Amino acid sequence: MQADDAETAAETGTDSLTGTERMVQAGDLTLWAEEFGSPERPTVLLVMGAGAQGVQWNDGFVRHLTAAGHHVVRYDHRDIGRSSTVDFAARPYAVADMASDALAVLDAFGADRAHLVGASLGGVIAQRLAVTHPHRVRTLTSLSATPLGSDTAGAVGRALAGRPPLPGQLPPPTAELLAALASSVPGPRAGREEYITTRMPMWRVLHGRVLPFDEAEYRAMEERVYERARDRRSGFNHTLAGAAGGDRTADLAAVTAPTLVLHGTEDPMFPPAHGRATAAAVPGARLVTVEGLGHTLPAALDRRLADEVLRHVRR
Repeated sequence: MQADDAETAAETGTDSLTGTERMVQAGDLTLWAEEFGSPERPTVLLVMGAGAQGVQWNDGFVRHLTAAGHHVVRYDHRDIGRSSTVDFAARPYAVADMASDALAVLDAFGADRAHLVGASLGGVIAQRLAVTHPHRVRTLTSLSATPLGSDTAGAVGRALAGRPPLPGQLPPPTAELLAALASSVPGPRAGREEYITTRMPMWRVLHGRVLPFDEAEYRAMEERVYERARDRRSGFNHTLAGAAGGDRTADLAAVTAPTLVLHGTEDPMFPPAHGRATAAAVPGARLVTVEGLGHTLPAALDRRLADEVLRHVRR
């Protein structure tokens, strides 16, 4: 396919997205991963957030990146999708361990360096790699994330107790989101339809109030996630990993990779102050605010978000 044809297909979604799947070894764990485009091209590693599968990087978003000539890799973290599950009580892990998993994925695809694009907790993982393994990071894009080292668990705990944030602490998730998260946990015996229906209110709040909410889109995504999951509850371990600590926001001063911070104006999980704080902590970082974006990746914004990433990696 010629470059112009690829761009047209990416724009219209008419070209089927076909990747090559593989199981990657990360220590004694196996991680599902999928690549698109030629491995001879610069690699873009897509790092998802807590409790989210790699396929939640929309196919349309991936199409735009591959049509622009990039080798794109998305993968399932440990404890999600088709990757290995872990007994967290017996083998607790932290963001550092999830960052090591990302390196194992890069190694498996022969990518010495990559453009890292991380969403939510994935943004924190990517930030950590930019601090600890700068030689592996071409550029960093932190999307809908909080700064490395933020005490999100502490902020949530104070909010649930009705206490204000500590001085200098970033704002917690909105009360509406905390309520939606608490009521959107399917029971252990929930069937497919009950599981998906129970989670829809959470997606409505995460999506935000500005952009039209396409329930069919979110239901299709949840159906795909439901069918792929080895264990539909193990993804909660990611939240525990994120709360394990061990990193400092001040560490971001060591980042040398060109950094883009993308953040939505309507993010209920990490309100816009989190994006501003991330950009302020990374030398030379560029902050781009996306009007109407909440804490999801709606297909309507695939092109906008991909264009921002592509402009950044070409700098």
